[in-house]
This record gives sequence, structure tokens and C-alpha cells, in this order.
Amino acid sequence: MTTTAAAPAVTGSIKVRKLTCAIGAELSNVSLADAAHDDGLFAQIKALLLEHKVLFFRDQDISRADHAAFARRFGALEDHPAVGSDPDHPGLLRIYKDLDSPPEHYENSWHCDATWREAPPMGAVLRCVETPEVGGDTIWVNMAKVYEDLPQAIKDQIASLRASHSIQCSFGAAMPEEKRLALKQRFPDAEHPVVRTHPETGEKVLFVNSFTTHFVNFHTPRNVRYGQDFTPGAANLLNYLIGRAAIPEYQVRWSWTPNSVVIWDNRATQHYAVQDYWPAVRKMERASIVGDRPF
Repeated sequence: MTTTAAAPAVTGSIKVRKLTCAIGAELSNVSLADAAHDDGLFAQIKALLLEHKVLFFRDQDISRADHAAFARRFGALEDHPAVGSDPDHPGLLRIYKDLDSPPEHYENSWHCDATWREAPPMGAVLRCVETPEVGGDTIWVNMAKVYEDLPQAIKDQIASLRASHSIQCSFGAAMPEEKRLALKQRFPDAEHPVVRTHPETGEKVLFVNSFTTHFVNFHTPRNVRYGQDFTPGAANLLNYLIGRAAIPEYQVRWSWTPNSVVIWDNRATQHYAVQDYWPAVRKMERASIVGDRPF
């Protein structure tokens, strides 16, 4: 039997092609440089982002100024303490990987950006500058769908749990002790609900990732009768929850080309940058958008 791919849907002048059943859509016939200055066009893109959680674009030959201007339509941009910004465009981070890059990596784990902040980013706009001929893909996962599919007993158990998220244990781990402790003093461990509510869609989202170190309110009579219930009981539960992001049915995978751009909702997704391309070069530029405190 022969099957044909569904034709892209059309929203205004934008063509929309869903990439998986769970997450992601590729948009065409649209310029992000135009969307940076066109209220109606931007409103369409934002609505599609809330619907699909990750949006993909090809052939966006835009300037750094337009990149930053488009991202600022969502909100103010923020710097990162461990990744350098473009000197002419604060908040536009340069994520360049080559032979001189440090050996430690933090992108190739399932993570939601900067949950070690009290208010993690709302989202990000990532543009490919240079990519390997093969490899260097990025994967995103729909954490609202992950939560929706959890067994009810697990939902009941985690409903009121809160967890700690640390920059010291991730970006700080390879630093000398003095610098690591200074980083922790600047960014103390943040505490967030294990299940957050998306502030715009109202969806419940599983909100633990590789920056999450432990639950802060698990050790109660309801959960712990013997010490073994807490250690490793709580750790086993956290590992189970973090591991749900690795299920392919919740994911979309993107192969980069120069001038391709991805926008994602950091409140409802996690992502994983595949580190399979060394010694090839991969250069990306990311505008991270200030978010709100999870509830």
C-alpha cells in the first residue's frame, strides 16, 4: 500500500508541518527577521509555539541583530555565567564547539535550561552558524505529555513534592573549589515544584531534569518508614522521573543545517544535544528569554 505525507497546514501565510505526533512543527514561508517587527506575524508564531512546543525553521539568513530582536519579542534576554555572549548583542550566547573546546560537556544530558535559576528561562531561539556534515543533532521532548502519561499512583506521590536544582553540581563541578563555591554563592540552589503548571496553557509539566539533585520534602511519615525508604527510595523515584525524557514517543529530533533556527518553550520541554561529531566543528548562537518562577 502506498501512503503519502500530509500536506502542510497553512496559518495565514505560514506553512506548518507537524514533525511527530507528540511535539514539534516545521514552519516555512516565513522570515523571522520580518516577525521581529510584525506584530501579527509574531502573534501567529507565538500561538504555534504554545501548540507545538518547539518550532523549526530552515534558511533563515538573518543578522545577529535580527536574531536578538526577534527573541526579545518574547521578553528580555539573559546572559549565562558559563557561556560567553556576543560582545555586540548581550544575551546572544555563542555555543561554539571545536578542537579547543573544554572536554566537559553539559548539553548531552536531558535538561531544561537553567533550572538552577529561581526563574528559569521562558524559552530560547537557537540559530545554527556552522554544523558538521553528519551528526550534531538536537532532540526535544514534550514534558507535558510525559506527565500526562505517568501512572496515577506516581502522579499522586509527586503532586506536592519539590526538588532542588544546582549549578554547582553541573557547570561548577569541573571548576576549582574556590570558583565552584563562588558560583554557588552567586546562584544558590533553586527549589521548584516537581510538577509545574504552564503559565499560559495551564498544562501540568513534569519539571525535573539533569540539574535536579534531590527532593527537599520527601522525608515525611507518609513516604518514609525506614531509612531505606528515603535512601535510595527517593533517589530511585527521581531517577525514574528523569528517565522518562528518554522515551522516543515523546521526542522530536532535528538535523541542523546552516541558518536553521529552532524556538522552544523551556517551560514545557527538555532537550539533548547529541555529542557525536568530534573532531568536527559545531557553532550555534542562542538567545535565552527571561522566564518566571515556576508554580
